[in-house]
Amino acid sequence: MRSDLGRRDSVRASRAWWDAEATGYAAEHGAFLGDARAGSDLVWGPEGWTEAELGLLGPVSGRRVLEVGAGGAQGARWLAGQGARVVALDLSHAMLAHSRTFSPAVPLVQADAGELPFGPAVFDVVCSAYGAIPFVADVGAVFAEVARVLRPGGRWVFSVTHPVRWAFPDAPGPAGLVADRPYFDRTPYVERDPDGTATYVEHHRTVGDTVRALTSAGLRVLDLVEPEWPERNDQVWGGWSPTRGAILPGTAIWVCTTV
Repeated sequence: MRSDLGRRDSVRASRAWWDAEATGYAAEHGAFLGDARAGSDLVWGPEGWTEAELGLLGPVSGRRVLEVGAGGAQGARWLAGQGARVVALDLSHAMLAHSRTFSPAVPLVQADAGELPFGPAVFDVVCSAYGAIPFVADVGAVFAEVARVLRPGGRWVFSVTHPVRWAFPDAPGPAGLVADRPYFDRTPYVERDPDGTATYVEHHRTVGDTVRALTSAGLRVLDLVEPEWPERNDQVWGGWSPTRGAILPGTAIWVCTTV
């Protein structure tokens, strides 16, 4: 359901949700994200395109890289395998703990993306693959923090559900191809327990909202990648599927740099 939810409640709901779901999420999606492959992968979204294929981060060997909303740190482990000096950050302790059973080991930090525990201008690259951004109430605060910790000319690349998807039912079949709600309704999607406490939240921003938030934080948009659904991928992941992917964009990948 759609209902208003502020920053503190969003943080509380997301931490509790992902701590509780970590084991099940890894069992269902870990192989797709790279746990079953040597060196892992940085997978940008349910379409299955990887950083090795798209090359959106630029050269990473020898560079300091922060993955925000790292989850099980599959992306961070892939980056480490490419020679990056990487840190994996997530709000959920349980999600980060999943990475400890794999190699290479990477430094793990549990923290809120809106309050990054790092000094200014310490990273060359910051990235996030469906992590943090959809779940935060104040995306401007996150972008400002990313801009603060990036060095001049640093790169910020993140993927989220394509904003147009919010105008359609979250269904993988034909029902998900008919728009039935306003794209311009920014009211977040919230699930609540019987007592009314928020247990899960996702926030919607239009394309224009994201552009304005990025530029206000001192970041410049270099590219907006809308990956097509590849023929090789026949998996259904929630509302993502070959049926919808052939017609609607499912993921938006923003490529930005510090000004």
